[in-house]
Amino acid sequence: MSNRVRMGMVGGGPGAFIGAVHRFAARLDGEIELVCGAFSSSAEKSKSMATELGLKADRCYGSYAEMMAGEAALPEDQRMEFVAIVTPNHMHFPVAKAALEAGFAVLSDKPATLDLKEAKALRKIVERSGKAYGLTHTYLGYPLVGEARGIIEAGGIGKVRKVFVEYIQGWLATEVDNKQADWRTDPKRSGCSGCMGDIGTHAHNLAEFVTGKRMTHLAADLTTFVDGRRLDDDGSCLFRMEDGVKGTLSASQVCVGNENSLSIRVYGETGGLEWRQEEPNTLIRTYADQPTQILRAAQGYLSQGAQDGFRTPPGHPEGYLEAFANVYIDFARALRTDGGATTGIEGGVRGMAFVEALLKSSSKNSKWVEIK
Repeated sequence: MSNRVRMGMVGGGPGAFIGAVHRFAARLDGEIELVCGAFSSSAEKSKSMATELGLKADRCYGSYAEMMAGEAALPEDQRMEFVAIVTPNHMHFPVAKAALEAGFAVLSDKPATLDLKEAKALRKIVERSGKAYGLTHTYLGYPLVGEARGIIEAGGIGKVRKVFVEYIQGWLATEVDNKQADWRTDPKRSGCSGCMGDIGTHAHNLAEFVTGKRMTHLAADLTTFVDGRRLDDDGSCLFRMEDGVKGTLSASQVCVGNENSLSIRVYGETGGLEWRQEEPNTLIRTYADQPTQILRAAQGYLSQGAQDGFRTPPGHPEGYLEAFANVYIDFARALRTDGGATTGIEGGVRGMAFVEALLKSSSKNSKWVEIK
């Protein structure tokens, strides 16, 4: 048998955008092998993926429950070792629960669950199972995001004071008729928040990761601009973090002309850092008493951790797919070395607590609330 980590997948069937991205990212470094899947809520569509993906017909299952039972019955050196969950949000909890209780590790699309109650329940299941659980917060896979965190941890900008983070898109500025828009604007499948649950959680996660500080309080204003839409498509909040850090977070899917504009600026007592997802190979570093520095991808002056995240020499741009692959390879290697960590679920719970606090604050005319 191959020594590659064996992966199963739930979701990502015909017409699904993100499933193909997950599969590409997982196989990029040649250390993960897709061995099985339940790719659609339609058993026929799921099983039809066998030929397309080069899988054995008996490893393409009609449902995720069938997959968990079928894989658990296989010899240990043949069954999947972890499952990637790439379904709409409402299926994240039941699939993760079934996988963990069947003895499999989980790498799930974010958010972890449909709501905070489910997230807390899932945390207990993760802890009880002893299995690894991770979330694909893709943007943490960019090496220069890790470099920014390292600079702040080392005191490179002094005590952090101010954070500006935003995630701006325009693809939902009008009614959109496609599979992606359909489930993301449906409360039953997306959850109680649209824009903020979808991309605002990425901004929240990025701010906490880069600064190393937890967000503690916020005052939010959420809006639904498109008539007839049932969930927010725009929002902003003021927030407070540990150690007196203050900031603003904005997310929108109705800013015409914007594609996938995630960015963060962090300012401390002696300097600042700026990173943009659409220009991910550049990190801008500012000083109070020196010229601004432009740090570039894969250069030898970066930390070893950042350099290890690149696959090509300087001047060969790497982006979204490579960042996604970094998330996968880190998870797979953790499984191989120590069985993986369960800390991913804490980020999942915090993400849902953030969304719940946003909704509570906005419903109370932007009143300050604690993120519990």
